[in-house]
Amino acid sequence: MNRFISSFAAASLCLTVPGLAFAAETMLGKLKIAAPYVRAMVPGAEVGGGYVTITNTGGADDRLIAASSSRAVKVEIHEMKMDNDVMVMRKLEKGLPLPAGKRVQLKPGSYHLMFMDVIDPFKQGETIRAKLTFEKAGSIDVDFPVGSAVASKADNGGDHANAAE
Repeated sequence: MNRFISSFAAASLCLTVPGLAFAAETMLGKLKIAAPYVRAMVPGAEVGGGYVTITNTGGADDRLIAASSSRAVKVEIHEMKMDNDVMVMRKLEKGLPLPAGKRVQLKPGSYHLMFMDVIDPFKQGETIRAKLTFEKAGSIDVDFPVGSAVASKADNGGDHANAAE
């Protein structure tokens, strides 16, 4: 019998264990946190983007108010949107609203986490741990797998109109 489990098999096993922060989907109170990822960073980059889908399954609004990671000096919650044909990015000073019964996607070209002054650039295949803090639900550590530096169709970048459903 082989005593070793491939990293793919191990990752598959992890995805089936409910409640683990590194699982593909986890719950914190009434918040469902799913599909976290970051992109690999290109040489010389000092910032990285983090993406995740948060569904508020409860009857009360909540808010993502902070994020942090040992891999970055600071992590901010940002929004990108078009303003008179110009893409504008800004920090959400009061955090990201999570309306009751709604899903909010942090994705390229929309809401996202901005890892600033990254200490060690993100490399494809790694996992970046970040703590997400919510106004009502509290805090949770989430593991963000690092994917390709190249955007994919799955990123749905620039589709700000469907950021909150």
